[in-house]
Amino acid sequence: MKTWKWVMASAASLMILAGCGQDTDEGKQGATQEQASGPEKLYQNYCASCHGQNLEGNMGPELKGVGDNMSKEDIELIIEKGRGQMPAQNRVSPEDRASLAEWLMKQ
Repeated sequence: MKTWKWVMASAASLMILAGCGQDTDEGKQGATQEQASGPEKLYQNYCASCHGQNLEGNMGPELKGVGDNMSKEDIELIIEKGRGQMPAQNRVSPEDRASLAEWLMKQ
């Protein structure tokens, strides 16, 4: 019985992780399109599925006020490397990470 619960918990965790940073049709159009759309569009493409449409949190933590507790560099590192259950967002370029982190600092 314990094995069954462990298998179900593992499957649920994998589904959550698979949804983070999930590609959308817009996300597949390339970095140039995303940069032109700004950090808000980057957030919608890569972060909102886990952190909520309005930074309110969902599967991931709330990001409102994240700049009160973290530096821009800390945020960039988390986007790049991941943290806890959040996977690394490898599709986000260094330039986009910097733009997104700077935007998040102001939220």
